[in-house]
Amino acid sequence: MGNIPAVTDAAFDADVLKSDKPVLVDFWAEWCGPCRQVAPILDEINAAHGEKITFLKMNVDENPVTPSNYRVTGIPTLAVFQNGEIVKTIVGAKPKGALLKELEDFIG
Repeated sequence: MGNIPAVTDAAFDADVLKSDKPVLVDFWAEWCGPCRQVAPILDEINAAHGEKITFLKMNVDENPVTPSNYRVTGIPTLAVFQNGEIVKTIVGAKPKGALLKELEDFIG
């Protein structure tokens, strides 16, 4: 799906929590319609702003530990991590303009 790399439970600590720039993790699943709707929008935002914030996708079916640790109950959930902490959570599919507004602190 798109050009955003996947992150696994095993790599989460190194790829997300220890990153020196903000990381947006898209918690998604193959069967989730709204996840498929938001994927191309995230690809576009990543293409435009990927140097300021790292975009990663996590399949919640293949990686159950991390979503459970962060109490991800609905998908898509977009979680922005900075310095090892969640600093913003966006639940549900949103249009590009709304996502850009939500992320302006990180991409502005």
